Amino acid sequence: MRDERNIREVAQLGVQWLGFIFYPRSPRYVEPDELARLDLEAIHAKRVGVFVNASPERMMATARTCRLDYLQLHGEESLDDCYALQKRGYSLIKAFPVATREDLERTQAYEGRVDYFLFDTRCAGYGGSGRPFDWSVLAEYKGETPFLLSGGIRPGHEEAIQSFRHPRLAGIDLNSGFEREPGLKDIEKLSAFIRAI
Repeated sequence: MRDERNIREVAQLGVQWLGFIFYPRSPRYVEPDELARLDLEAIHAKRVGVFVNASPERMMATARTCRLDYLQLHGEESLDDCYALQKRGYSLIKAFPVATREDLERTQAYEGRVDYFLFDTRCAGYGGSGRPFDWSVLAEYKGETPFLLSGGIRPGHEEAIQSFRHPRLAGIDLNSGFEREPGLKDIEKLSAFIRAI
């Protein structure tokens, strides 16, 4: 997100986390200084900064500037990167593209190094494809780290969300399926979906 009014409207729906994309090649990119200038003091939702292969130093600088609560690592960040951020007190979400049960094996090395995993649809490049993956694959996830479900969730998926069960499911990521344009959420769609689930 990047529009102050839209951020306020979304926050009023009771969402717990708000995402800010700091990957310059994303159509949802927001400049850290621009975000820092917005008046978001009254918003209680946690702030999640999304990065792709940024250096730990850059992520920490952006976290300070924008007062981020979580850093979401959406690239090929190493265990050393995670450790460097973790030992400085940062809370981390590590994204993994998923299509098959073998994709889940990559999470094992990151157990204890991040606070959450995010399971997204596997696609070319970084960022979302706007398409869901086969959530039944997640029955094979036996890790201890809680996860967020992502990947093409949109209006019409209410029943699927309600019936999905996993002991480590911590939340769902609602993004492009609820946008009027990149970075601008459709409040009516989002509100109706949240009420439905």
